[in-house]
Amino acid sequence: MITVSIYKNEKHEYVGFKTLGHAGYSEPGQDIVCAAVSVLTINTINSIDKFTEEKTSLVSDEESGFIDYKIDGRPGKEAALLLKAMILGLREMASDESYEEYIDLTFEEV
Repeated sequence: MITVSIYKNEKHEYVGFKTLGHAGYSEPGQDIVCAAVSVLTINTINSIDKFTEEKTSLVSDEESGFIDYKIDGRPGKEAALLLKAMILGLREMASDESYEEYIDLTFEEV
């Protein structure tokens, strides 16, 4: 199972996320749940890096599926929208009967 924790600040703004694990939906290299989570999260990181001026921190380990990504300070309008778009995709996956047992989505205040 992939666990995804979305970070929120005291103002309930999304400021990052953490992922860990592999879905186990299918064989490595054929797992569409892992692929979808990877695309959503990595594209969000790359988009925030390319299209905003945000200062961020990133720690990752491909083998374990670990990503810890945080925006330093309050997120700007563009970064906030990109994170909301990622969360929309993750929520849709986590609530789909076909995939809900392979992804655990939670929210935590940091």
